[in-house]
Amino acid sequence: MKDWWQATFPKGRQSLIITDAQGYPVQIAYGEKGKGKPLILLHGMGSWSYNWRHSIAPLSKYFRVICFDAKCFGFSEKPFSRREHNGHQVIEFKRVIEALCDEPAVIVAESLGGLIALAIAQENPQLVAQLVVVNVPIFAERLPHWAMWLLAQTPLEIIQTIDSLRLAYLFAPLFREIMAIERRRVLFDPSILTQEDVFWITYPFIELPGTVAKVAEELQIAAREIENWQENKPNMLTKIQNNLSAIKCPTLVLWGDQDSWFPASHGEKLHQYIPNSKLQILSNCYHDASSGAFEVLNAAIIEFLRDTDQ
Repeated sequence: MKDWWQATFPKGRQSLIITDAQGYPVQIAYGEKGKGKPLILLHGMGSWSYNWRHSIAPLSKYFRVICFDAKCFGFSEKPFSRREHNGHQVIEFKRVIEALCDEPAVIVAESLGGLIALAIAQENPQLVAQLVVVNVPIFAERLPHWAMWLLAQTPLEIIQTIDSLRLAYLFAPLFREIMAIERRRVLFDPSILTQEDVFWITYPFIELPGTVAKVAEELQIAAREIENWQENKPNMLTKIQNNLSAIKCPTLVLWGDQDSWFPASHGEKLHQYIPNSKLQILSNCYHDASSGAFEVLNAAIIEFLRDTDQ
């Protein structure tokens, strides 16, 4: 099977070294295609650049599309020896933008990536020209999936042991089958998920040590955030919610009409809080919009960016 990075990007998979939130150098995997204004695609929890496979070519006709794996995800570095701190992804995303873009970028971000993008637009408005967020857990009251909850409740030392034993690799066929079942549940048309899709979606978990442990660590951070929010303790989620009116760039809020993880009413609420925003509900769309509703998603992004280009 041909390497996805090589098949998708003219220069294949490239590497960028940034300083992470704790001051350590880390390697970030990315690819880019097209010319013009930079447009950065940011994936969600447990995912990586492959989730944007249906958007890269269409958007690259108009923009310089940059697709990267956040630290701890996909093909980017997964530091084994240190724990991650809450909010590290916002700091590191800022450094990715600064390293790769010499002008304000268009940010298109899905799910957890959308939450990070909202924080960036609040804290560093000079970096963001236009913003598109899709199915964002901005008002999430719980982790939306049983497997997420399980990983968040399991002591990290146990997850790290499982990861070091490479159990996902040893039981790869079973792991792929379980992942395929679960991924199809967030698609309006489950049949569109091919065997090649399943191979690449699961590739980091099976082939790249540290992926399972780091995703579990990120889920534990998310679970603590939600718990602190519910108990009115200091948390990043509340901070982002309270500063949504500070987002001044043109913003498009896209939401699946049948998203069972985060209902469309959350999208309507988010739109009301961001002054210069537009809301578009995507028909026949579950949570995984970039895979399951990519045609209408891409069309909405292109139309919005054309209408709000400054």
